[in-house]
Amino acid sequence: MKKVIFNNNVLRDGHQSLAATRMTTEQMLPVCEDLDAIGFGALETWGGATIDSGLRFLDEFPFDRLDALKKACPKTPHMMLLRGQNIVQYAHFPDEVVTAFINMSAKHGMDIFRIFDALNDPRNMLTAIEAAKAAGKQAHGTICYTTSPVHTTEKFIELGCQLEEMGCDAIVLKDMAGLIPPMHAQAIIKGLKKQINIPVWIHTHDTAGLGATTYLAAVDAGVDAIDCSVVPFANGTGQPDTVRMLALLKEHERCPDFSTEDIERLGRVRAHLNGVYKQLSEFTSHTNEIVDSDTLLYQVPGGMLSNFRTQLAQQKMEDKFDEVFAEIPVVREALGWIPLVTPTSQIVGMQAFLNVKFGRWKQISPQAADIALGYYGVTPAPVNPEIQKLAAKQAGKDPITCRPVEAPGSNHTMMADLRKQLQDANIPDDDEHCVIQAMFPQQLATHYKNKNKPKSEQPAAAPAAPAQPAPAQPAAAKAESGNARQYALTINGKRMEVAVEEL
Repeated sequence: MKKVIFNNNVLRDGHQSLAATRMTTEQMLPVCEDLDAIGFGALETWGGATIDSGLRFLDEFPFDRLDALKKACPKTPHMMLLRGQNIVQYAHFPDEVVTAFINMSAKHGMDIFRIFDALNDPRNMLTAIEAAKAAGKQAHGTICYTTSPVHTTEKFIELGCQLEEMGCDAIVLKDMAGLIPPMHAQAIIKGLKKQINIPVWIHTHDTAGLGATTYLAAVDAGVDAIDCSVVPFANGTGQPDTVRMLALLKEHERCPDFSTEDIERLGRVRAHLNGVYKQLSEFTSHTNEIVDSDTLLYQVPGGMLSNFRTQLAQQKMEDKFDEVFAEIPVVREALGWIPLVTPTSQIVGMQAFLNVKFGRWKQISPQAADIALGYYGVTPAPVNPEIQKLAAKQAGKDPITCRPVEAPGSNHTMMADLRKQLQDANIPDDDEHCVIQAMFPQQLATHYKNKNKPKSEQPAAAPAAPAQPAPAQPAAAKAESGNARQYALTINGKRMEVAVEEL
């Protein structure tokens, strides 16, 4: 029987889920050779929040990271998470910007585009799917899993069939909140395998403690690939750990063949990442590392739970926590039972907060109004007509039924406009910079402002943390004596400059 494929997400979703997406490229590079040699089906190295966070907090130009990781991991296919028409942002971008982003990503080594839409509206995925295929890369149609009266097994299977007809190379069942029970995963996977002729993959988190057993049920149902990570950036709000999944599948006829050498490689990866995890301690939380049963109660992603606890405390509304979260299903139902994934999870959470603070639907956020009026796409169920009327009145605009990016009155910034903006700012105006400018103009401007500062004034990147002393690297220039060489050593995460002279 065909072995199940293991993908690895530690370089993207692993640290996004457990360390606020703060791992630097420098911290990643020491594990790349081992990760590339193990034989994973794919390495998730880009996309999601990494592009935003890398530019905003780490001062890294996104395509530089992709170049570095592709060079360091040349054998294994690279994959990324893409929000369809939103690319990796929240607004809808014109087709030519979406296509340019995918073309540039493919040019820099991206192999698999995992494409989703927050509402599971295929219209918001079509341009990205077609662009990935035209670039000669794989387009994986991604179904966001959620629970509601309208999200049935049959509906998920129907969407998978539709995505296959749109040209997708594989279907991914994406459970962003770690909510899918093993038997429901098994039913959906079995149904998809019966009705489509392309591979089926599954992605989940272990937030509620279901992830590993859900994967086991999916493997029994014939799933082609599962997403794993590596501790300490695994389990909890991350994906189940690779070694843990191997143990769970031991003696299963579909267990993949990992050699003793592969296990040793995973041990080296873990040893290095333990040091990185300590360096990122200000961005980690014990709450994210443990099983959180509240996730099952509130049916929301774990990150949303922790963020809301903080935000309610800042508003001095800690005592309203249960009330706010009890309001979430009320908001979801009124807005057509939308899935809770970025950005809809934040929108629903904010509206629940507003309902509790000011009275139900007394104040509708602009984003919630846009969902109610169709500006994010077709909702899984009809929006409550009364709420839609209120939203139209508060927002001062009418509902739409067309593709959101084609909404009447849309004023999109096109590639020529972006190029002109970059030229005026004295920033490179190639397509790579244009697509980043479209999504993160302020962050890109700050990056180049820092880049143009004297070296002493530039922000220092967080150092890597190798498990053992790194080999000495010769400096570019010799010491003045001519007989000494300068070296940079990194020992236990601390960088030291030394000179070695031949006597």
